Amino acid sequence: MTSLKENQIITPTFHRILIQNNVNIWYRTAGNASNPKILLLHGFPTSSNMFRNLIPLLASNFHVIAPDMPGFGFTGFPGNYDFSFSSLSETIEHFLDALKISKYFLYVFDYGAPVGFRLAIKSPSSIAGLVVQNGNAYEVGIDDRFWAPIKKYWKAEQTDPTFVEIFTKFLQDPKNVISQYEGAVDGLDSVDPSSYTLDISLLNQPGQVPIQIKLFHDYKSNVELYPEFQNFLRNSHIPVLVTWGKNDTIFTVEGVESFKKDVKCLKIVYYDTCHFALETHVAEIASEITNYFHEKNV
Repeated sequence: MTSLKENQIITPTFHRILIQNNVNIWYRTAGNASNPKILLLHGFPTSSNMFRNLIPLLASNFHVIAPDMPGFGFTGFPGNYDFSFSSLSETIEHFLDALKISKYFLYVFDYGAPVGFRLAIKSPSSIAGLVVQNGNAYEVGIDDRFWAPIKKYWKAEQTDPTFVEIFTKFLQDPKNVISQYEGAVDGLDSVDPSSYTLDISLLNQPGQVPIQIKLFHDYKSNVELYPEFQNFLRNSHIPVLVTWGKNDTIFTVEGVESFKKDVKCLKIVYYDTCHFALETHVAEIASEITNYFHEKNV
């Protein structure tokens, strides 16, 4: 790969649908198919839209693929789809198989982290390198300022009416989306309001609240897998780049620093922003990704 500074050709992004196991996976793609693949996995409460500015900056050096996971964005799914992180990772695995992608760089954010790590522990040799942006793999990284009610929910039944009411109100309040974009950000004019406006609109679609509540409850299955995620990081010997909005109140800096215990080839870069670091520092993050993996000759 050439460095981003040496090659800044902007290529178009295409928007496609791949039908796989009755799931209509809507995805963005850009770049020459002969380039190294990079899979971008979004998180809650957004979609591949969060990568809209990053994709053209990576596409000169990578073949970029960014799907909307079921329950998010424009991907369609059958009424009996099982909303769990296991199912999300299986859907993305089938998506990669259909595209005949067996080796790729992986960019994970928020919910995309446990989905991506599940792919990695199932097929470690598939991952050429890893970018983690505000996505967690350590219990110390789960901040009680956000996670305390969810942790209590993990001890109850998924249908517990008290928690269903709490999280229904949370999901229906737009400020809980907007704060993830604008919290602790200097110069809000760098945050595009269309991003969180789309998220809010899609969350307001019929049936969305029960889907997201199920995923809140099932997140405990990811925490149970954290030791396996960490084992992958210890044993894979791949280069790992962590780009982090240091003012994030969902996943903390303590979780970032924990990567140092397990990753031998690691670079951590902090940005003075919050959860959605790409909204404010996309050019810097794109440059770090391209130059870091070029430097590592992968």
